[in-house]
Amino acid sequence: MTTIVTILTPGYADWETALLNAGAREYYQIETRFATPGGEPVTSAGGLKVMPNMAVEDIEVDRVDAILVNGGTIWSTEDYPDISSVLRAAHAAGTTVGGICDGVTALARAGLLDSVRHTANGPESLPETGYAGVAHYVESPRAVLDGRIVTAPGTAPVSFMGAVLETLGLRNGDLDFYLGLYAAEHQAA
Repeated sequence: MTTIVTILTPGYADWETALLNAGAREYYQIETRFATPGGEPVTSAGGLKVMPNMAVEDIEVDRVDAILVNGGTIWSTEDYPDISSVLRAAHAAGTTVGGICDGVTALARAGLLDSVRHTANGPESLPETGYAGVAHYVESPRAVLDGRIVTAPGTAPVSFMGAVLETLGLRNGDLDFYLGLYAAEHQAA
């Protein structure tokens, strides 16, 4: 069974991967799991409390198809969890690795954006990470997919969902319809 693990942190931005996880689970029957640093319960920016399935440290990268880093303000503080080894191991195993909003900084810290096209909330959100990929930065309001790396600004949860599902081999007319349905409010009237 295809499995997606979403990494959540205290104060995570609940809206950024909600559509992706709901669509993956309900429409595509993908197993969706949630991991937190230390396996501790977390509360979102909106007050949603989550008891995770596992600790980030217990993710078996060769047994999952995608690892996604949900955004949240912790990624731009000194208290961010260092998940670089998990992200590098996942990438080396051929697993899709994605980040949205401030979650992209975790990919930058892991060195995963140094040689691939990517986006973020803005290029200024990445330099303090040891980031060396400025030449590959793409200013985009939508998710950017390069190989099995998916990045998106926090304003792009719909295209982030599409890019992640595309890496899992699910890009077809059904997905395009689903994406159009949820992005309809952003189309010109």
